Parts: sequence; C-alpha cells; structure tokens
Amino acid sequence: MENKRKQEKAWVINQTEMIPGIMDLLIKAPKTAAAAAPGQFLSLYCGDKSRLLPRPISICDTDKFTGAIRLVYRVGGAGTEEFSKLGPGETIRIQGPLGNGFPLDPGFSSVMIVGGGIGIPPLLYLAKSLHIKKTLVMGYPSVTYLDEELAQHGNLYIATEDGSRGTKGNVINAIEENGLTADAIMACGPIPMLRALKQYGEAHNMRVIISMEERMACGIGACLACVCKSTEKDAYLNINKKRVCLEGPVFDAREVEL
Repeated sequence: MENKRKQEKAWVINQTEMIPGIMDLLIKAPKTAAAAAPGQFLSLYCGDKSRLLPRPISICDTDKFTGAIRLVYRVGGAGTEEFSKLGPGETIRIQGPLGNGFPLDPGFSSVMIVGGGIGIPPLLYLAKSLHIKKTLVMGYPSVTYLDEELAQHGNLYIATEDGSRGTKGNVINAIEENGLTADAIMACGPIPMLRALKQYGEAHNMRVIISMEERMACGIGACLACVCKSTEKDAYLNINKKRVCLEGPVFDAREVEL
C-alpha cells in the first residue's frame, strides 16, 4: 500500500472539453499508470498553494505501455477549474492510485455495468478490463458522453432524464424496459442510484458491487472525512463506519448502508 501512496509529477499530454463542464484530461505518469486498477482514483494537487487539499478524480482509463492516464471529470469548484486550464507540457502533482478497485475475477459469468452522471467515466476502464459477458446501462441528464467508447465493450443501453435518447427516466427504467438480466451489477454514480440498484439486486437475487462518490480530504484514510455507514464494525475504527477512500470506494453493497 505504501508504494501506491507515493506522489508523482505528471505531465499533461492533452486536455479537451467533452461536453460543457466535463473535461477529458490525459496525463503521463508511468509509475502510477503501471499500478492502477479499475475503480481506483488519483488525488490531484492544485498549483495554487492556498488550496491545500487534493481533489480526488477517478481513473477513466490507462495505457500501461505509454504510462498515460485518462481522467474525465466535472468542473465543480476552484480546484477543478484550475485543472481545466492545464495544457500540453504543463505538470501537475498527483498521488495514487488510491482506494480499492472492482474485482476483475468476480466469480460470475455475466454483469451489468451501470453508471450515472460523473460516475460513468471509471466504468470505461472496468468495461475494458472485465472479460465476461457485459451489458452496459448508462444514465444521463440529457447530453451523453463516452457512450461510443463504452459501446465497444458490451451492449449499451442509455437512459436520459429528458427522454432525448434511449429510455426516458433513470437506469432502473432502462433495465426494466429492455428486460436486462445478469448475474451481478457493478455500478458507480450518485447515492440515490446506488440505493435503487441495491434494492433491485436484492429483489432479483443479484450481487451488487458499488463504487461510492464521497467528498474526501486526505484520500489515504487518515482524516476520516469520507466515512460511510457500514453494516459491520470497521477493524480500524471499531465502529459501524468505513472509509470510502481506503476500504472503498468499491464495496459489496451489502457492506454499506445507503
């Protein structure tokens, strides 16, 4: 674990805006890329020294041969606004890969990979890395992104809140409308979506593995800013809490209360 926490100076290869407010950042960080797994994240440090805490951003994809890491993130504050202005040749300090990722030898033969909002980007790396039957279900407010790339790795179904594409509604609506089934669900997205998927899995006897989105501070489990309520006592804290940055962000849905 200690090696995974080392900081590295990353070089910006390229950055574009995919859709308004969603940035696609490609950086070169060979040591971090070599260790990264689907579901893990990086902590990115601002150049502005007044912003002491790093910003956690999930890994969208990696190229272990070139040492490139792809980060697709939403601009939502001063830190990510600063990142969005980075251009080719500039550097940024990163730490990672952090957290526990998705199981890549999960013990079942088919999976529904379900994403919503900014929880969609890390699922591209997962879809590329899982070598079992995959059905992908992605939920968007309206404008889609990464959908063409995701569709290369399984049958893709889309839900949009405004009905502009695919099923009108949410990911559960898309699953039910298309009669989708699998042995298990792997998901990343907002808590209401994860809660609904957990309930759906319980009702249909499906294992549900989730990646949680949570505000973080240190990113390494020391500050306890990102704890979530767990069904069992944590070995470190001895209370019914788990640290999303360290024990997670990926959990079996049965481990946590949503």
